[in-house]
Amino acid sequence: MIKATERVGVHSHIRGLGIRNNEPQPVADGLVGQIEARRAAWLVVQLIKKGKMAGRAILFVGPPGTGKTALAVAIARELGPETPFMALTGSEIYSAELKKTEVLMQAMRKSIGVRIRERRWVYEGVVEKIEYKFDRHPLNPYQQIPVGGIITLKTDKETRTLKVDSNIVYQLLQRGVSEGDVIWIDEETGRVTRAGRVKGYGEYDVGASELVDMPKGPIYKEKEFVYTLTLHDLDEMQSRSESIISLFFGAPEYKEIPPDVRAKVDKTVKEWVENGRAELIPGVLFIDDAHMLDIEAFSFLSRAMESELSPIIILATNRGYTRIRGTDIESPHGMPLDLLDRLLIIKTQPYTPDEIREILKIRAKEEGVELEEAALEELVKLGSERSLRYASQLLAPSKILAEQKGKTTVTVEEVQQASKLFISTKESAKYLQELEEKMLK
Repeated sequence: MIKATERVGVHSHIRGLGIRNNEPQPVADGLVGQIEARRAAWLVVQLIKKGKMAGRAILFVGPPGTGKTALAVAIARELGPETPFMALTGSEIYSAELKKTEVLMQAMRKSIGVRIRERRWVYEGVVEKIEYKFDRHPLNPYQQIPVGGIITLKTDKETRTLKVDSNIVYQLLQRGVSEGDVIWIDEETGRVTRAGRVKGYGEYDVGASELVDMPKGPIYKEKEFVYTLTLHDLDEMQSRSESIISLFFGAPEYKEIPPDVRAKVDKTVKEWVENGRAELIPGVLFIDDAHMLDIEAFSFLSRAMESELSPIIILATNRGYTRIRGTDIESPHGMPLDLLDRLLIIKTQPYTPDEIREILKIRAKEEGVELEEAALEELVKLGSERSLRYASQLLAPSKILAEQKGKTTVTVEEVQQASKLFISTKESAKYLQELEEKMLK
């Protein structure tokens, strides 16, 4: 039987940078070790909050499996729960459907949120009574359709009966609105929103949907709605509205958005911000394996960093001196020197066995894996000799192997069995060397 489970991401345990009184703790908020890197990342967070990061970006450098992505996620967490976080790898820009610069532009605009505030006049209250009026369908006399209705709404101070048209009745039926529900009816558009079930209504409402308080004040009132979109969401809306073809046949999934559409969106958003109707939420664009970008992409990022509407750009790489893609020039981390000169570079260090142990404990707890002490030590050994990523990836297979044997706790036996079934990168390279002549080229 398949059980419904919540997907556990590689960095779902990260809550922040683990800073207390401006000092990183050895183990906190899902992060372990990397004290100097976390201290530097905390300063970056302060710079971002004070608006001092314009025209600059961040580069994490270090060996594989040293927490570069985790630190980028932690920075986003520190900036707030609504901070947009967009992650991609350098190789993702090479798409058959879109130009490289378009992929990067879309990623950047997905990393900038727009919190929009809108005030609307609505009818809000608890549904005290609801009656629908039906009539015969004009094309099918055997079918009845709603043609109107009467609904009585109530707040703590007022009760009011409203006559509503068929459009609102359809929405009430579609949303399953019944007596005791709290609803809003937009005066201008007629849109119905079901907020939930009022607390204390009825005697047998166990398992009812979200419980809400009794609305206060008059039924007819001005209400503020707040919702958050990204610039890319607004780009797509604007693009679809300007395309006649998309209105009839739908917009293609990988459509390049024209620059003039983005210019209109930017102008509109700036007007909203100036009028107090919206506010910008600069997010984080994280590009892993940044050495996979080519000279054209690096040039685009250099220009984009100067843009007024630019997210916080964080790059990460595990390469040393290597060739810049698209050129014959070798450079540190495979990046142009003029770009490197504009980056705040943070280095990460290999983890110690004690730090690997703590990280594996956190990952095991996150994935619901019970480890006996000897099994944990075996994983620490594998993490030190091969890689932390490899040891972390063995947690889930080891758990399944233990369950197949009727165990609730993973032992050394399951860890060793999993390590034989799934080899590490180093073992894979050794295997290739041994059988090089038999491999296809």
